[in-house]
Amino acid sequence: MPQKALVVVLAATAIVAGTGYLLSEDNRFGFSWETLAQEDGRQQKTATPGPGQGASQTTAGLQQKPPSDNPVGFMLAKVADQYAQSVRYPPWSVPLTEAQAEGYQGNRYEPVTLPLENGGQFTVTLDKFRFTRGEDLLVVASLQGPQIMGYSLQASLERPESRDSVRSATLEQEAQTGYYQGSLSTDEEPGEYRLIVEATVDGKPVRHASSLTIEPYLGDFEGLDDTYLSNNNLVIPVTFSPQASGFYALSAQLYNGQQPVAQLQAEKRLDRTSDTISLKAHGTVLANQSFNGKFQLRNLQIRQLPAKPGDRTHYAFGPDDGYSFEPPDLDDLNDTPAVNPESEQRAALLKQLADKF
Repeated sequence: MPQKALVVVLAATAIVAGTGYLLSEDNRFGFSWETLAQEDGRQQKTATPGPGQGASQTTAGLQQKPPSDNPVGFMLAKVADQYAQSVRYPPWSVPLTEAQAEGYQGNRYEPVTLPLENGGQFTVTLDKFRFTRGEDLLVVASLQGPQIMGYSLQASLERPESRDSVRSATLEQEAQTGYYQGSLSTDEEPGEYRLIVEATVDGKPVRHASSLTIEPYLGDFEGLDDTYLSNNNLVIPVTFSPQASGFYALSAQLYNGQQPVAQLQAEKRLDRTSDTISLKAHGTVLANQSFNGKFQLRNLQIRQLPAKPGDRTHYAFGPDDGYSFEPPDLDDLNDTPAVNPESEQRAALLKQLADKF
């Protein structure tokens, strides 16, 4: 095959691989043409860094070059740089920005607003999206607009596939706030449900629909065991008593005061006894940083993984306040990138392909 044709084939392969990586869940570094343009502008205004600055084992030999005039080469170079940065961290311990910390909070319900005629609005708010079976489902609704009929609304819980109502309640209007409030029981089979809230506006019935899920009781969080250092990791053992044996996945956010530090996750098979799942914060997210006071583990979420294909994944959540702990001395941790020879080879290959243009 002629050399030019070979380069074209390799470039096409790299573009597909790079695009797939950018769209994958493992990519935690956003990519857009707008970002490239902004970074390009900043690079043109910044002097070329001196030798040895920002070097690491993963990115060694991947020296920065002026942006290529070829857009394909430019894109490949940016993909190679972003990929080389991302593989510094193990997948179970990645750095966390404030924006990412907001997005990782997994049991939040975003209020849904239904627009009405003449600028009116019909809004329903829940305290969360996933409810453990048997919990009270508190519903708060607000109506704004002309000709609202009545001082109560009707709420019902429906199965989405059949539209059968399994629970219903009346939402009464609070005199002081003007909001409509009420609660329903969630003592139903786990699964997806629709919450329907009905009102009368301008003499016409209006239905507001929201989605939620009912989860089975999975067990109880029982706190943290003593934390310690091992193999360039801060190990945080979380104690959980499962209701049933099976494979579980735990995730949580590590904070220092109000500063988000890392997103952590781990998987383990648990028996029907109190057991621990150890989260690990790698040295790449902790070393060479200044931390004050205690650490906090927040937004704990545990998933019971499906026993066989087709089964649902079930969710449970840790205490709202999370857990605080005094870490051991972190001076022994270092910023050595996680060892993943395969990923490092991919980063080098992407860089070589970018240099072809």
